[in-house]
Amino acid sequence: MALPVDLLIIFLRDFTIFFAIYLIVALSLNLEYGYGGVPNFGKVLAVAGGAFTVGFFPGRVVAWLFNISTAEYNGFADYATLEYHTTIVTEVNKVLAANPALSIAIFFVTIIVAALIGAALGYVASYPAIRLREDYLAIMLLAMGESIGIIGYNYTPIIRGSLGCLVPDTFGWAGGARYMVVLLFIVGVCLVMLFYLERLVRAPLGRMLRAIRDNEDVAESLGKDVTRVRMKIIVVASMIGAIAGALDAFKAAGIIATMYTRQTWTFWPWVMLVLGGAANNKGIVVGAFAFTTFRRVIDYFKGYLDPFVPFSVVWLSPLLLGIMLILIQMYRPQGLVPEKPTPTLSRKKLEKIVSLRAVSSSKIEDSTGGG
Repeated sequence: MALPVDLLIIFLRDFTIFFAIYLIVALSLNLEYGYGGVPNFGKVLAVAGGAFTVGFFPGRVVAWLFNISTAEYNGFADYATLEYHTTIVTEVNKVLAANPALSIAIFFVTIIVAALIGAALGYVASYPAIRLREDYLAIMLLAMGESIGIIGYNYTPIIRGSLGCLVPDTFGWAGGARYMVVLLFIVGVCLVMLFYLERLVRAPLGRMLRAIRDNEDVAESLGKDVTRVRMKIIVVASMIGAIAGALDAFKAAGIIATMYTRQTWTFWPWVMLVLGGAANNKGIVVGAFAFTTFRRVIDYFKGYLDPFVPFSVVWLSPLLLGIMLILIQMYRPQGLVPEKPTPTLSRKKLEKIVSLRAVSSSKIEDSTGGG
């Protein structure tokens, strides 16, 4: 049976957005664990923090700036109330749709605020836990990741608790091309994050992180403050994770705490890391692509796949991913793209240095008569 062209276009668009957002999260996890050796099983903490920022911050700011209120409600004070939330967000969206420059400014300001919130959450999570051994550290971070969902679900002023909230549409000015504009913005942010992290791990900091990961005692003997470095890495990675959460909330134009669980925003990025290979950003790209391909193909085309499997198609995705993980661990535990040394200098410069040293050594031998 032929697939409709419209369905394929929608699939490719949604797949690209899904892939870009999860790639950002997986890259931040790779910085923590792959390079820094920090087993962060609470990745959802930063992602949810960024998403909750989008649910809390931009709508209230626009309502306050433009004094969006009537005799029935006050836009800023009553933003989270059940009676007026939809009305206020509708008015906010009208303002944003009429002001593309304002909409883009609100989008980027919110991304920056989300990153700062992520940094604060990362610092709070790392401060009491960073001195623990790896297994206890992982459990501590897992518990902290669970806490933010509970707070978001039960504390109404943030994102209206169990009701969830609408997110101001900062891309409403694009009209029918909204989803394509969303795709371009998200992919653009993803490429910036990938470039930044690739430069970061190729800098001296990247080599120091690997040294700490491989042997803390040796790194400390060379004067490195292991605890401080790991705290900084958790803070930076949490900022990046929060940016991904903010992008996801802007894309969905709505948010509820149950969207951000340890399965979807902690364990799925770990699967991508295991598949692709730790301490290798190229491997993370491969792992994220493999995972999102399985997920989205099955989600979109399960109606076409159902006649070919002897069980409910909803179990096909976890089954295939489980088999793939087992095979990876059996035959390629280092991942699809294994870690490689990352030289600070280019290959040509290294070869030139080696050749110059060889020439110098030969001249010394000639001057000493080969003795």
